[in-house]
Amino acid sequence: MKVTAKLTKIVICILMIFCLTSCNKRDQAVSVPADNKYITVGFSQVGAESDWRRANTESMKSALSRENGFELIYMDGQQKQTKQIMSVRTFIQQGVDFIVLAPVREDGFSTALQEAKAAGIPVIIVDRMVETENSPFTCFVGSDFRLEGVKVVEWLHAYAEAEGIDEGTLNIVNVQGTVGSSAQLGRGDGLLYGVEKYNWNLLDQQVGDYTQTKGKEVMEAFLNTYPELNVVYCENDNMAFGVIEAIEESGRKVGTDIKSGDILVLSFDGVSETAKNLVKEGKIACIGECNPHHGPRVSAIITSLIENRNVEKLSYVDESVFAFSDIVKKINADGQVYDIVNLGEQKAPEQTSENE
Repeated sequence: MKVTAKLTKIVICILMIFCLTSCNKRDQAVSVPADNKYITVGFSQVGAESDWRRANTESMKSALSRENGFELIYMDGQQKQTKQIMSVRTFIQQGVDFIVLAPVREDGFSTALQEAKAAGIPVIIVDRMVETENSPFTCFVGSDFRLEGVKVVEWLHAYAEAEGIDEGTLNIVNVQGTVGSSAQLGRGDGLLYGVEKYNWNLLDQQVGDYTQTKGKEVMEAFLNTYPELNVVYCENDNMAFGVIEAIEESGRKVGTDIKSGDILVLSFDGVSETAKNLVKEGKIACIGECNPHHGPRVSAIITSLIENRNVEKLSYVDESVFAFSDIVKKINADGQVYDIVNLGEQKAPEQTSENE
């Protein structure tokens, strides 16, 4: 395999044995053997529970490839924290240069990360956050999940206003992701913000674990318990697929005409074509995008650390909001204005006659 000029530069930097920065504090140093051709990275992924997760894994594998100068050691956590902690300790024993962790939940990783720090191995957290008080990690790359939730909440508010819907009649159920994960905590907090601000009725919240099967099961129970529900807040697309199946099999209609009895579905991720097509059909009214392509950013961070350049402690990816129509063109979330991406049918511009 030919070594690119970029890789050569990185290898030279490694041979010089730089002192790595732990974000803005230079308190970790890594010594890489002179005969090491690749930068070794141990990556502990949550699992493969959703379309988003699989896209995230592919992004990491592509960016941290041998062609790009890396030796990636990949471990699937299978949604088990104990397995991920074991992976981190295995990486430490293997003497990797960097550890990348997508934690299944925020708490419980402090001891393992302390062990990585003691071994002089920088840890980059991706997607979901860990507790920051006692967890020494170098930096975080991922989404602002609360902001995702607030964006979707503000879209629902703006949509209700545009359609003349009395917001006191919005009866919402929440199909939650894995409890304790950053995405669940942030998106759930965004919903509670909207419920309090706009006086919506939050009927219930149950865990769907980010899977289609569990999402359908939870929705079936909701439909039997709360016939008055008319909005479903799903904390990812795969659960939304199951929710839509349950609604349609019950004889109710999924759609955006709440006044006529439709059940309006909100979701997050927007990675798969299936999800985007459901938005076009109006079966998912709005999706808060969650960008899975963290690989290039992680690669850039590793290069910066090797070259002894400071990196941001928290690095958030850019994300959009997808909707079924352009009835809401912009929203204001946390003091910032965001454009809404209309995935629905685009209206052709009106034709004017030559005599006009």
